Amino acid sequence: MFTAAGEDLLDYAGRILGLHDEALISLSKTPLAGRLLLGLTEDTACTDLARIFGRFKRLHPNVAVRTKVRMSLVLRAMLERGELDAAIVQVFSHEVRPNDVVLYREGLHWVKHPELLIREDEPIPFLSFDDECFYRQWALDVGQENSTLETVFECSSAAGIVSAVNATMGVALLSDRHIRGEMQIMTDRLPLPPSLEYVIRRARKSRNPALDSLLREIERDIGRQGGLALAG
Repeated sequence: MFTAAGEDLLDYAGRILGLHDEALISLSKTPLAGRLLLGLTEDTACTDLARIFGRFKRLHPNVAVRTKVRMSLVLRAMLERGELDAAIVQVFSHEVRPNDVVLYREGLHWVKHPELLIREDEPIPFLSFDDECFYRQWALDVGQENSTLETVFECSSAAGIVSAVNATMGVALLSDRHIRGEMQIMTDRLPLPPSLEYVIRRARKSRNPALDSLLREIERDIGRQGGLALAG
């Protein structure tokens, strides 16, 4: 824990290091040009990645960067179709590929409000993300091995799912950063969910010097911070 003065000093240090890196890159850079098509999830679009992208654009004004924000499952399909050069996506740990760059790891849990009572002989009320979420697919494929899930609420945003849990509407799959307040992690009746990882994944045949440079900058910045700071 830092004092208020320590937090201010840490912020200044981060900005000084960022300017230092930008100056070094500017002095040593080779001219880059072309177009990059990138994909981000909503929770990574609101992180330091925006700052890194802004710096990259200032240093390489002849590179046109177009970014699309979608759910991980959609971005992964777009990569397979060659519609993106690279994307930062969320995957289960056992799905990480050898060429993926891991930026962040977190757990996935079944959660409910303490006041929600579920009888053993009744289906479990399930608060689900929409069809484009791989949490949902795993829950409906694997999560019903010992219990029946009944989808009672469907929403594309984590904020909506969190609100539904807090309103005692049912049980949800949420990652570490979304577990808050009085939420309880469930360990009975439902299988243990896989852990999660955020990775940089490139299109299979993507060969682009501008992309190489941008991904090196992301790896360096995220590595210095000890991991990707995600929006909660």
